[in-house]
Amino acid sequence: MKNFISKSLLKVGAFPLLFVVLMWAVFFIDHAFNLHLIQLGTAPRTIKGLSGIIFSPFLHSDLEHLASNSLPMLVLGMLTFYFYKPIAWPSFIWIYIMSGVWLWVGGRNTPIGDMYHIGASGLIYGAAVFLFFSGVFRKHKPLMVISALVLFLYGGMMWGIFPIKQEISWEAHLFGAISGLMVAYNYRKEGPQRKEYEWENEDDDENEIIPEEEISEINETPTITYYFIPKHEENKEDENKKE
Repeated sequence: MKNFISKSLLKVGAFPLLFVVLMWAVFFIDHAFNLHLIQLGTAPRTIKGLSGIIFSPFLHSDLEHLASNSLPMLVLGMLTFYFYKPIAWPSFIWIYIMSGVWLWVGGRNTPIGDMYHIGASGLIYGAAVFLFFSGVFRKHKPLMVISALVLFLYGGMMWGIFPIKQEISWEAHLFGAISGLMVAYNYRKEGPQRKEYEWENEDDDENEIIPEEEISEINETPTITYYFIPKHEENKEDENKKE
């Protein structure tokens, strides 16, 4: 049993853990060799800023920024790959690309184009919103428990989609959240689904449309034929029975 649990955790946690390890590796390599990799971040509406669509999630300004993104990335990633395994990869890729492209298109920038958006927070918001609405759209009780758990753990961070702190890339949060919502809706009929019971379809049977031909047959007045037997014929039948 322990081996099964450890293997399951290893499978669902392998990619999120690898992603977080890469985030830390990039940070320490950048600071150790003064590479100034921030220039690979997203600079909206600039040619050089296109690289940020791919590299921004791996870049962080300081240890606090990196640490604050690491645990949510790991937890939300594991929840996604465990409970939505069949659609985890395409969902992650779509959120990654959509949030990155929209940030490049609609993010803030300066007139000379030197504002860089960096960090994995866009992916984190996308994963959180994806997990929450995937359970809601499916109306699947176990998955709705996960939705409630995500809301409990990370519901407060949704204030980050508003321009409250100008030093924070609220646009990355907003576009990540929108991406997660759209992906959850797109894949709502794929992956784990709520079991449907026969009694749930009874209302559909009651509302079934009956063809007009059948209705006319149902409403058709039945024809009743009466047979009149004269009195003397009844007497003859009685006599025959006696014989």
